[in-house]
Amino acid sequence: QVQLVESGGGLVQPGGSLRLSCAASGTIFNIYGVAWYRGNERELVAAITHMGKAIYPGSVKGRFTISRDDPTNTVYLQMDSLQPEDTAVYYCGSYPREYWGHGTLVTVSE
Repeated sequence: QVQLVESGGGLVQPGGSLRLSCAASGTIFNIYGVAWYRGNERELVAAITHMGKAIYPGSVKGRFTISRDDPTNTVYLQMDSLQPEDTAVYYCGSYPREYWGHGTLVTVSE
């Protein structure tokens, strides 16, 4: 049984930073990577493979950083230089997509 629980969303001004956390249960890191997705279409934001390689599709490259802490089974998404277009529900999910968290809302606004 794999469970993914996000935390760390909230309201931030443009140019600000937030760090999202994803606490993973089970043996997900042994088999799957973990990624952050956003929005209704679950756009891939960043992923870290089970081997520890970080992947950034492009829209957030240079602003967001994904990392993993194996002893605590936690994946982080550090988001810097946030812009209003980054506003979305952010989901932690397996990579490839099979398991999902419930999401955490990030709002970038004055």
